[in-house]
Amino acid sequence: MSAVETKIEEPVAAVPETAPADGEVKKQKKPKPNNKKLRQAEAAAKAAEGGADNEETPKQQNGNAASEEGDADKKKKKKQNKAKPKGAPMTPIAEQFPDGNFPEGEVVKHPIPKDVDERTAKDRFTNEEKRALDRMHTDIYNELRHAAEAHRQTRQYMQSYIKPGMSMIQICEELETTARRLIGENGLEAGLAFPTGCSLNHCAAHYTPNAGDTTVLGYDDVCKIDFGTHIKGRIIDCAFTLAFNNKYDKLLEAVKDATNTGIREAGIDVRLCDIGAAIQEVMESYEIELDGKTYQVKSIRNLNGHSISPYRIHSGKTVPIVKGGESTRMEENEFYAIETFGSTGRGLVHDDMDCSHYMKNFDAPYVPLRLQSSKQLLGTINKHFSTLAFCKRWLDRAGATKYQMALKDLCDKGVVEAYPPLCDIKGCYTAQYEHTIMLRPTCKEIVSRGSDY
Repeated sequence: MSAVETKIEEPVAAVPETAPADGEVKKQKKPKPNNKKLRQAEAAAKAAEGGADNEETPKQQNGNAASEEGDADKKKKKKQNKAKPKGAPMTPIAEQFPDGNFPEGEVVKHPIPKDVDERTAKDRFTNEEKRALDRMHTDIYNELRHAAEAHRQTRQYMQSYIKPGMSMIQICEELETTARRLIGENGLEAGLAFPTGCSLNHCAAHYTPNAGDTTVLGYDDVCKIDFGTHIKGRIIDCAFTLAFNNKYDKLLEAVKDATNTGIREAGIDVRLCDIGAAIQEVMESYEIELDGKTYQVKSIRNLNGHSISPYRIHSGKTVPIVKGGESTRMEENEFYAIETFGSTGRGLVHDDMDCSHYMKNFDAPYVPLRLQSSKQLLGTINKHFSTLAFCKRWLDRAGATKYQMALKDLCDKGVVEAYPPLCDIKGCYTAQYEHTIMLRPTCKEIVSRGSDY
């Protein structure tokens, strides 16, 4: 965090027609109703038909009515099937890997900074001391891999699910339901790390629909899907961009390439400013033609990657995506979200639109609250989210009501921080890609890497 539904109709199996017995009236083909009572009624009607002529008996009429009701039942079930398309992963990740060993991400060697002893850097992968340090943190790495696998399976399903014409609320609710099921949501022990970002076009980050938002995804929209999962506060922060019109391909290609560059350059002892310079050089080497006009893809200079710590999505260090950042170095056993944003606009974002993202201030001191409603809301936040980000839809889900004044009070007192949507100039387009990496003593693990990106 920097911060739809495929309609699949299942084919109805054809009911084989049996030849009528002697003396039996030939009936119109009807699919057999699924309802057991209706099938019994039809059977009874058939048995009573014996010596009848072409005239239907009351029981026959009941049987035909039952068959028509069966047709109605099937149509109803078809509509229900449309609401829940095939392919949604159902089995929690913990059940998929009962031995508790979750898949590793992509493992690569750390890069060797120019001003670091080359021999020391090369020895990391085979150094027994570093390997022992690696083993000491196996539980932490495994928790992050657990969260990463839930993220991978959720996003791969959502990439096939989301289609133009879906409402943004529908998209977010399907994604969050799937991710909660896969992660095995369990209070603050396991769940979603922050609200689903689904920012559109010139909006680069921090937009998720509030209740009543009627925004619908369009064919010409560029949508950034940014969501997080966690196990015991170990957060996976990972994002991708969807565009249905291939005229945006170069924009997406530029940002994906820039993100992969940042991942490649990151490593123990690497200076953060060097990563930013490499990202910008790659990002701004791309151009995109839209409606006859050519735009250079720009890095959004006031957005960046960041370090991550338990229950804290932004834990102090920032990874710039332009040159000129801090010369602070990455360190052993740190965790980072490497994310880049490209824009066809100014390359600078500002707060805009209705706020939906909020987060309790990690370092907030004790503040006396006068309003009882503020105390109640803070209790709800502490219980359900602690210092993880949340949105208004999640407050509704937690049972909070009439909380607008209380939420404003908590923000005014600095207990909770508001994170409004971040937007470039209207009419431009922005894209985002992001991965979470672990700087293990022996190697760098791109823990959220998948077959999709």
